[in-house]
Amino acid sequence: MAVDSFLADDGHRSEQPRPTAGLLDMLSVAAVALEPSGRIVFWSPQAEDLFGYSAEEALGQYAARLLIDPSQLKAAVNLFTEVLRTGRGWAGTFPVRHKDGSSRLTEFRTMRLLNDVGEVYALGIAADHTVLQRVETDLALCERLVNQSPIGLALLDPDLRYLLVNPALERIDGMPASEHIGRRLRDTMPFPDVATVESALRQVLASGLPLLDQYHVGRLPGDPEHEHAWSLSFYRLEDPRGRVLGAAASVVDVTERHRAAGEADRARRRLALIADASARIGTTLEVQQTADELAEVAAPELADVVAVDVLDSALACRRTSRPDEGPELFRALALKADHSTEALGAADPPGDLAAYEGDRLVTLCVHTGRPVLVARVGPEDLPRIARDAAAGELLAQAGVHSYLAVPLIAHGEVLGALDLKRTRNPLPFDEDDVVLAAEIAGRAAVAIDNARWFQSVRNTALTLQRSLLPDHSPRHTGLELASRYQPAQSTSEVGGDWYDVIPLEDGKTALVVGDVMGNGIDAAATMGRLRTATCAYADLDLPPESILRHLDKITCDLEHYIVTCLYAVYDPATGRCTIANAGHLPPALARPGEPARFVDLPTAAPLGVGGVPFEATTVELAPGDLLVLYTDGLVETRQHAIDDRLRTLLTFLDEPARPLEETCDLLLYGLRHPDDHDDVALLVARALEPE
Repeated sequence: MAVDSFLADDGHRSEQPRPTAGLLDMLSVAAVALEPSGRIVFWSPQAEDLFGYSAEEALGQYAARLLIDPSQLKAAVNLFTEVLRTGRGWAGTFPVRHKDGSSRLTEFRTMRLLNDVGEVYALGIAADHTVLQRVETDLALCERLVNQSPIGLALLDPDLRYLLVNPALERIDGMPASEHIGRRLRDTMPFPDVATVESALRQVLASGLPLLDQYHVGRLPGDPEHEHAWSLSFYRLEDPRGRVLGAAASVVDVTERHRAAGEADRARRRLALIADASARIGTTLEVQQTADELAEVAAPELADVVAVDVLDSALACRRTSRPDEGPELFRALALKADHSTEALGAADPPGDLAAYEGDRLVTLCVHTGRPVLVARVGPEDLPRIARDAAAGELLAQAGVHSYLAVPLIAHGEVLGALDLKRTRNPLPFDEDDVVLAAEIAGRAAVAIDNARWFQSVRNTALTLQRSLLPDHSPRHTGLELASRYQPAQSTSEVGGDWYDVIPLEDGKTALVVGDVMGNGIDAAATMGRLRTATCAYADLDLPPESILRHLDKITCDLEHYIVTCLYAVYDPATGRCTIANAGHLPPALARPGEPARFVDLPTAAPLGVGGVPFEATTVELAPGDLLVLYTDGLVETRQHAIDDRLRTLLTFLDEPARPLEETCDLLLYGLRHPDDHDDVALLVARALEPE
């Protein structure tokens, strides 16, 4: 064909011809033209490949003699004559004799041709029947594979427009194949990152490197309420000559796997949350601290806004049967949110008392002892959740869309409720959340129950002990006094530490400090008995060592009690202080201008050992001298050596002239730790100028 045939009438080059299709090359289609006499006048190169004869050998020969076996000659002539006579083409399979003498079944398409002067020719298009049959089988197989595949398949042109979509992809996209054809990916794919997908596909087209098993999540137009997941793979399509035809995409619906993985992940997170709750809730025997721990565990893993409300009657340890209706008085203990939200302003501040009517959901929760779930909160639900209309508006502004209240139940008693709201988390509370919240609330309720009873018993013992301690005047004859009692912070009961100041005859004063080994109400009661006995013996004006001997006999009659005690008598007339010790730590003596030191006392056994003699030591106290009596809870810790702690105590007595109240505070706050496990009795005396 001449080059000019590629030019349009206006002399401009028309569209360039595209390379030949690979399918025709695969079939090797041959063309043969015959005159009406049957002579061959056209012989294509493919005909040489198909029949074995070159053009020089075939042209001018009679086709019937060259190509047809004598046994098939009559049938071939009849077909040839019919085509020329009627002009109707014929298609079918006919045996042809190859140059090598073999007979080969050949697929023919024949037709009559007319040239510009009316001459008639017969044109035969031929291909090897076996090759054609294999191609047809392959095409049919490919079509079946594509159409019947459960995997979504699509073919796209180089511009990423759909050329073919199989039924599986129709179902995945929820769109017929006819609506795909000619459209781009972004018009059909439900993925939020479709632009990224298109970019990846262009990279595949450019590089030829396939992209396999890409995970994507989205929502279908026909099912917007649920997430679906797909695995996408892309690869480039080329013809046998390497020409890029476009791209193929396979889409596998892995939604079930995605949901199963999501459920497994949720289960792991739930187990982790329960383990976290077990470790973090109930670390102390403090109701407030336990409520704070519960709120911190629940937010934000379980809810965006968490409140812990306990019935006021439960905090007071008043066991009452829960009514089926009517208002309830709640004490707000904890409030937690993982972000700043109007919902915080709608909740009761921690420490406040709030009365909720019987129609409120939190009241219903404690009345029934069952969780109350509102999966999707509507405007009609807010009045039953909020404390008032203004709070309901704040909850609406905060976007509260799901609500759950779970009772705090310990030993069959409803103590309060765990109040949960979701604002940021788009998922509503479900039954799994109810089970999880109930599990955490149950663990917290036991801790709260233990804490409230501990606080009740501790307060009772502390009240008893404080009632047994003396109310003394800050001034006695020749002495200025200050004292402190501080209970242990980290144990479940108070101890038996005590101090006393006893006026004696002739202006003398007895100073006493003691420690009953043990704790609780029994220790406090024992302390009260010994204090009473000490006062009785002091009235007899006995020397300190005799008083300790009598107290030792009393203590021996008490079961399993050991007591340390320090008894001192100060005589302002002589400035002498006589001290007897029963296994107690020595008092500290601080004098102006001198380093503080401990009074050197004879070692003696505690009270209750029995039969051990006690000795007295006398020290001179000049005006301004400071004598400090204390129990071991002031200096003993589990982390430090006692000698180091005693030396530290002396460093706080470097200014004997400091006001006694400040000295007491300095010793307590300087030496005590909030978690110390023992109580402390402290008595500080300063000698005054004689009157």
